Amino acid sequence: MAKRSKKTTLIRKRGRKVGQPPGTLVHVGEQHSENTSLTLVRYNQDLYSEQVLQQVGDIDRTALPEQVLWCQVEGVHDAAVVQALGDKFQLHPLVMEDILNTDQRPKLEMHEDYLYIVVKTLEFNTETSQARAEQISLVLGDGFLLSFQENSTELFQGVRNRLSSGRRLRALRADYLAYALIDTLVDNYFLLLEKFGDNVELLEEELLNNPTPETLAKIHHYKREMLLLRKVVWPLREVLVSLSRDESDLVTRDTQMYVRDVYDHTIHIMDSIDTIRDLLAGMLDLYISSVSNHMNEIMKVLTIFASIFMPLTFIAGVYGMNFQHMPELSMPWGYPIAIGVMVTIGVSLAAYFRWKKWL
Repeated sequence: MAKRSKKTTLIRKRGRKVGQPPGTLVHVGEQHSENTSLTLVRYNQDLYSEQVLQQVGDIDRTALPEQVLWCQVEGVHDAAVVQALGDKFQLHPLVMEDILNTDQRPKLEMHEDYLYIVVKTLEFNTETSQARAEQISLVLGDGFLLSFQENSTELFQGVRNRLSSGRRLRALRADYLAYALIDTLVDNYFLLLEKFGDNVELLEEELLNNPTPETLAKIHHYKREMLLLRKVVWPLREVLVSLSRDESDLVTRDTQMYVRDVYDHTIHIMDSIDTIRDLLAGMLDLYISSVSNHMNEIMKVLTIFASIFMPLTFIAGVYGMNFQHMPELSMPWGYPIAIGVMVTIGVSLAAYFRWKKWL
């Protein structure tokens, strides 16, 4: 794993919101793009058009009957654009405030004329092995869908390609388009988990072969990333349950069946996240045990050497005393005898430890 440039932000700062009244339009979060872009997609079963708008006033909601209008906003840091869209589609001020506050948890709010849905997209950085979460807000109304993204990405390009090339998808209502966007996000979660799973498997091999302090740092890094994924996916289940069960004229029964399929996918994702978390917890215990065993081996070797040299130190200490009447000091063979006794004791202790398989 390459070096990490910046820690994943689990909680975004809201200092700019402190003391402001409810409904104040203030952007909370990082600014990921310099400009805010508006892309307007119109379609029905017989036609499809896509255009880049310069301002919200260019949107005409009464162009053709039985037509779905999808306005995609990339870059939600511009409060004026959100305000203009909110006024045009008669959104509640608190909804516009939540669109600008990118620290919302996935949720579903049911209003009289529209549904407000908050979901999260996850992007994997291969250089830092980090996942970055960005908020996507969806406003589903009768014949229209508004999507607000923090950054300009090609995440929904596949959905636009399907709309432009297939009449079957264009024959469905805006609720199916909202489902298609959420399904794209959930499919992206699977790709993200596959990358994390591959990295964790490599980390497991490293732990078994040559654990280092860097291995411990990687384990903690991936545990933190799993917390981020769980924070994103867990509340999404509540959103999908509400969409699939609540009675609303904006979501048809056919679309609810597709939403239940996405809910099953989120259950699978949560199981995978829990599996990786359990694996990381086991790897952490294994690392601690490995370090403890290595320390015990070192202490055992030091203890054995201390046990061997302890009697030799005792003998050297006894004959190192400068008493006048010590008979062994005047013996011609005193020194060789003392050395021989010390060598014999040392070899005997080493042989004993070897026999006990302590060495």
